[in-house]
Amino acid sequence: MRSQLLLIAKTPVPGQVKTRLCPPCTPEQAADLAAAAIADTVATLSAVPATRRTVVLSGQMTVPRGWSRVEQHGDGLGHRLANAFADTAMPGTASVLVGMDTPQLRVDLLSAAASLLDDADAVLGHAEDGGWWALGLRDPAAARVLRNVPMSTAETGDRTARALQALALRVAPLPVLRDVDTWADAEAVATSAPQGRFAAVLTAMRPQGTR
Repeated sequence: MRSQLLLIAKTPVPGQVKTRLCPPCTPEQAADLAAAAIADTVATLSAVPATRRTVVLSGQMTVPRGWSRVEQHGDGLGHRLANAFADTAMPGTASVLVGMDTPQLRVDLLSAAASLLDDADAVLGHAEDGGWWALGLRDPAAARVLRNVPMSTAETGDRTARALQALALRVAPLPVLRDVDTWADAEAVATSAPQGRFAAVLTAMRPQGTR
């Protein structure tokens, strides 16, 4: 089945992104890490075969060459995610959405996620903190269930899975990944993907109170 890739992202403005990294990071360092995470994710998604690649953006940012762009809108993250699927829907095309918090993503992992949608109705990648890092849907209209799923909780992933299953969808699991929320997360992710820009930026900085 044809598939498109969606990246939901927020402009890396100091004081507005990755605030849980502060401390030990300064707001500027946290924004630099967010920008690096976006860059790594864009590079990975750009290498995955897809009908279209779209940044679903909050704020102002230059769109990568060859990518489309739509604006985030809606009251709360669940509504913004549902609207992202609806605004980018293409006939006969599955949609796979990821966020900017998993710069350790690999091409083979995303390619496998898209391939699973040849048989499954949905794919869902849980995050270690209880959320999810990826959601793929054969029919993007099914994302409407996200409007009623509380986001950013320890049960978000499980509740998303149950909401999709309540539509009688076949949900295939993806590997569990670690989101970058805290400094410990950032260190762990950089260690798991040492060749990326995220790891290079983290290594180069010396956050206050960190050795």
